[in-house]
Amino acid sequence: MFLPFLLTTLCTLSSQTISLPTGTARAPRPRQWLALLPGTLLLFAIGIAGKGLESLSVTLGKRHIPFPHVEYVLWAIILGLLISNIGNVPAIFRPGIATYELWLKLGIVLVSAKFVLGDLLRIGGMSLLLVFVELILSLTVMTLLGRIFRLPPKLTSLLAIGSSICGVTAIMAAQGAIDPDEEDTSTAIAAILTLGAIALFTFPAIGHLLHIGQQSYGIWAGLAVDNTAEATVTGALYGDVAGRFAVLAKTARSSFIGFVVLGYAVYWASQGQARRVERKALFLWQKFPKFILGFVAISVLATVGFFTAPQLKSLANLSQWAFLPAFAGVGLRTQFRDLVSQGWRPILVGVLGEIFIALLTLGMVFAVYHGAAR
Repeated sequence: MFLPFLLTTLCTLSSQTISLPTGTARAPRPRQWLALLPGTLLLFAIGIAGKGLESLSVTLGKRHIPFPHVEYVLWAIILGLLISNIGNVPAIFRPGIATYELWLKLGIVLVSAKFVLGDLLRIGGMSLLLVFVELILSLTVMTLLGRIFRLPPKLTSLLAIGSSICGVTAIMAAQGAIDPDEEDTSTAIAAILTLGAIALFTFPAIGHLLHIGQQSYGIWAGLAVDNTAEATVTGALYGDVAGRFAVLAKTARSSFIGFVVLGYAVYWASQGQARRVERKALFLWQKFPKFILGFVAISVLATVGFFTAPQLKSLANLSQWAFLPAFAGVGLRTQFRDLVSQGWRPILVGVLGEIFIALLTLGMVFAVYHGAAR
């Protein structure tokens, strides 16, 4: 009974992030669900194929047959990237592919069963401090770089919001608040997605090179990688513990989205270039990522012993199944050709800003957690 209720609730809370084809918004609910089916099946097919390739690599490795030993997380992303960049994904699949964010949020909520409330209070407090420092510096650096390279002001705002909070989700939240040009929005999204794809391959390599501990690495990934999906994957690629702490740090970071977007909305409204925000408390509630409430609720229930040991194990298994389509969606939604058409300046600003934030947060994590070895 609990899981269907949770899934239904997340569907409701995520409805604004799942785009349906034009003309389906007023269609009967059965038709809406039917429109999601092809793309959702594609997400699960790619995720399961990634699992199969991981198992194949283990089997062939035991027989000393050369084959890349890659975890299913990365296989799912690679398969998605190949499909989305070699050819065009048919329109019938796009509504379902957009549900990857729903599966991601469901996976994050379920994985919170591995955290007891004491862990959240002990580590979450320090994470919030690190998040606050990252937030201020990321907004400042991206704004300065945007001005130096003479990007359009609202494009600079979108890049600053996306890089400091939670990537594409933050950009989409800001789009309705600061009224940017459509080209600015698409450019910012393309830049953030490309940077997220780069992080998937560079962060684990850096972590292994520096022998960063699982907890330290996970918090670093949660602080430095923009998109929630990419941050979750970047942590999971390093290890299960790192994946959990990446989710924790990223969740803390995402909680600031309403305040940051509200600040930019008020600024652009004062410039006469955006609508005025009349009811600020309601605005904050609308922008607040509701899945964070589910994350905390499950952790509290796990802490008070609401779940038995077998139930906790089942929740952990369910979180892995939820992450399968989410990871596949990371690859499917990333199209490098979109970035090429936008020019070099936005991506240069993004790269320089991300390098700065990655180095800064790595230094902060080492200072706080003493670079604990694995």
